[in-house]
Amino acid sequence: METFDAIKGRRSVRSYKDEKIRIEQLKKILTAAIWSPSGSNEQPWKFIVVENDDGIKKIKAFSPGMFGSPAAIVVVCRDLKRASEISGLMDISMASQNMMLAAYDLGIGSCAIRSFGKSAVKRLYDLPDHINPEFLIALGYPERIPKAPKRREIDEVVEWHRVKG
Repeated sequence: METFDAIKGRRSVRSYKDEKIRIEQLKKILTAAIWSPSGSNEQPWKFIVVENDDGIKKIKAFSPGMFGSPAAIVVVCRDLKRASEISGLMDISMASQNMMLAAYDLGIGSCAIRSFGKSAVKRLYDLPDHINPEFLIALGYPERIPKAPKRREIDEVVEWHRVKG
């Protein structure tokens, strides 16, 4: 798939088929995440993959931002020992985007979720103080693909400043 096609075609999918994702595909998605850029190559991410029904049900119980029944959830965590608060958040955001683009390329839908009980996830997986869950990435084969939302025009969001000379 062409990169630009993936960028323009990926959607936030919130309804999924009742079909598991093969481990090889999950590994590909996670490999895309670890190849994302990070400040000073600190790679401040930790990923927890939840693919069993009981684990997904527990996470959904304290995730008002999650809809449907995904086949897997990736808990995207920031390791505070590896990066500053701001740069670490930017780094795991780029890793999350890579995951979602790779999933799209494999025919798997995704949705990034920030509305969830972070302290509940921390307790559920007994995470140490320096590992903070920041995003959930829901993954599954889409039941339907949402239409593209309207985007602002380039002239509305870009200012061109050129040095005279």
